[in-house]
Amino acid sequence: MNFDKIASALLPLLGGKENIASAAHCATRLRLVLVDDSLADKKAIGELEGVKGCFQNAGQMQVIFGSGIVNKVHASFIQIAGASEASKSEAAAVAARKLNPAQRIARLLSNIFVPIIPAIVASGVLMGLLGMMKTYGWVNAGSALFVMLDMFSSAAFIILPVLIGFTAAREFGGNPYLGATLGGILTHPALTNAWGVAGGVKTMSLFGLDIAMVGYQGTVFPVLLAVWFMSMLEKRLRRMVPNALDIIVTPFLTVIISGFVAMLIIGPAGRALGDGISLVLSTLIAHAGWLAGLLFGGLYSVIVISGVHHSFHAIEAGLLGNPHIGVNFLLPIWSMANIAQAGACLAVWFKTRDVKIRSIVLPSALSGMLGITEAAIFGVNLRFMKPFIAGIVGGSVGGAFVVLMHVGMTAVGLTALPGMAIVQPGSLLSYIIGMVLAFSVAFTLSLLLKYNVEEKA
Repeated sequence: MNFDKIASALLPLLGGKENIASAAHCATRLRLVLVDDSLADKKAIGELEGVKGCFQNAGQMQVIFGSGIVNKVHASFIQIAGASEASKSEAAAVAARKLNPAQRIARLLSNIFVPIIPAIVASGVLMGLLGMMKTYGWVNAGSALFVMLDMFSSAAFIILPVLIGFTAAREFGGNPYLGATLGGILTHPALTNAWGVAGGVKTMSLFGLDIAMVGYQGTVFPVLLAVWFMSMLEKRLRRMVPNALDIIVTPFLTVIISGFVAMLIIGPAGRALGDGISLVLSTLIAHAGWLAGLLFGGLYSVIVISGVHHSFHAIEAGLLGNPHIGVNFLLPIWSMANIAQAGACLAVWFKTRDVKIRSIVLPSALSGMLGITEAAIFGVNLRFMKPFIAGIVGGSVGGAFVVLMHVGMTAVGLTALPGMAIVQPGSLLSYIIGMVLAFSVAFTLSLLLKYNVEEKA
């Protein structure tokens, strides 16, 4: 494979040297930020040697080459294009300026929640395991082993505001350690744990106001809003406070002022916002039932195209942290949508004899089965359109089924096959049946629909 030749052929299809604002790469994709996206010929790019797909997402033109090839194409490309080599984060920062407000908010929430997903996943998997141990009597619920494992599983949710405080402050431009401190204030032991309010709530009088001494363990929106305020305040103070006093005065005033504002105003308002969103969603699921699953399961793949789906992490974490709900009933629906797109993508393999398309389809379908659908959606299904529609139908059927069977999950971040690790005890069989339904409906429909799957399609 001649990488200089590929790079030379790719450059004019992207609008030439003057249209390249930034060039970076990840493990499999060349990530390009263009001055004018309309000058790129995605169809022609997809036909180049070595290219396994081309799509636009998050303000970037992403060209799929695959592991081991993309870095060599990138090295040749930046030489031929005369572009400076950018890191993935630098390219993402340039691309962010091209996003609309909704996409920017989704990106912001994604950057805040993605780093803490491993902690929530670990806790969720352990919660599921503990539920099975208790249900089937494998371990005495009063034993030291069970009590300790229960501590391990709930820790991430108890200190969730601390974790969010750290990543949110970093994203908002504040000091992450002050953000974590503010999260610690909202979960201080002096406050009644939000999960134990049934036992009564203490109140304290401050400036004639009665303050409910209730903590914000497991909540999302109170700390998000409070840390945003804290970051804005900190940046303002740093411009006002003399440099000689900055290290002492700025953190002191930031914590004191933000703490009072968080406890008196932002915390209660944020809790009301989170509870309101949870109430609307749970009421919709309770009253619309499988119709809500049908709608959400079908719409999710459309939302993925815009990138706004990353903002759902905040809502899902809020559901898990709500003591009246405590379960993620949205993630099983997203799982059905993802596995359906994988099924629709795999059907293309049986409809074409084109070697290049087949080489794209199999890894894309496998990635979709593991919950990562961008390659399947952008590289295959949207390319031929009807498989994408088949995936929407399959996602709707699977979504309706898992809602009908009251399937829930104990964490965020894992969908499709890996999602089996965080399914609530007693719901695993229904979850698997839902995946089989979603996959098979999408696969069958994609196989039966008529569309051109040749390379020049």
